[in-house]
Amino acid sequence: MKVAVLAPVAWRTPPRHYGPWEQIASNIAEGLIKLGVDVTLFATGDSITAGKLDAVCAAGYEEDKQEDAKVLECLHISNLMEKAGQFDIIHNNFDFLPLTYSGLIKTPVITTIHGFSSPRIIPVYKKYNGFGYYVSISNADRSPELNYLATVYNGLDTADFEFFETPGDYLLYFGRIHPHKGTAEAIEIAKRSKRKLLIAGIIQDENYYREKVEPFLSADIEYIGHAGPEKRKQLLGNALALLHPISFDEPFGMSVAEAMLCGTPVIAFNRGSMPELIQDGQTGFLVNTIDETVQAVDQLNKINRIDCYNRASTLFSKEKMVADYLELYKRILG
Repeated sequence: MKVAVLAPVAWRTPPRHYGPWEQIASNIAEGLIKLGVDVTLFATGDSITAGKLDAVCAAGYEEDKQEDAKVLECLHISNLMEKAGQFDIIHNNFDFLPLTYSGLIKTPVITTIHGFSSPRIIPVYKKYNGFGYYVSISNADRSPELNYLATVYNGLDTADFEFFETPGDYLLYFGRIHPHKGTAEAIEIAKRSKRKLLIAGIIQDENYYREKVEPFLSADIEYIGHAGPEKRKQLLGNALALLHPISFDEPFGMSVAEAMLCGTPVIAFNRGSMPELIQDGQTGFLVNTIDETVQAVDQLNKINRIDCYNRASTLFSKEKMVADYLELYKRILG
């Protein structure tokens, strides 16, 4: 079986720090290669893979700001589609744009929908509903207007994480600095809980950071920038809990799975996919308000950290995800 894995070109695959779609594209490609599948990864030229790499751009447009995002995307996607006949199946991790070629080629295209940036993109998915193959990354993140082949949870490389039995005494916010992710709420929760808070992640909204985060930084509320793989493991594993006070219906939540892979419970606002990731009272707490979150911080001693690790390593491993996708490829190819 010859598989083309299409990654985005915002960041390197796998990413140096931020880039969740690139990370999953990498995990799919490398997991398939380990199983002996012939894989070509279509990604940026600086990407790393044990398979074949096909690239038309040297680096991602988020890392090389001189590049035009739309131009790179058009060159990148068309490069694969013009070679579609060389593959048995194309695995699209690049949102809706590649679908516009799918009616012009004979190779089947399976698309992992990594969330909907806006309801306005749904008409493109609807147009290709009849012969596209759509996979959701959680049951919560499905449009009633689309047909789905399956839900496949994002899978992480469990070797990148380790179980930390005894945590430190700080709470952790780990994610984009953006109103949707609840950085300001995490600060309020930490202050009211009288706990130290470490904040890690890229600043995606500069105004929000300047107005809602920066003025509250102190010895107890510390912003430490983005965290690479080694730093990430230590940060997550030594945390008392991950705070995830999101204000949107998150399709998956990679940091939630990553924290649990280190044995760290998660306290999350009960939205989107959170009930699928977190077992309330067992691997963390599902809450609706800041008051409830503060109460949950006081209940953390009731969580057995090994339960967090066991759930995450069973449900959210790269091996499980790749096995699920391989089964779907075989179904599509008959």
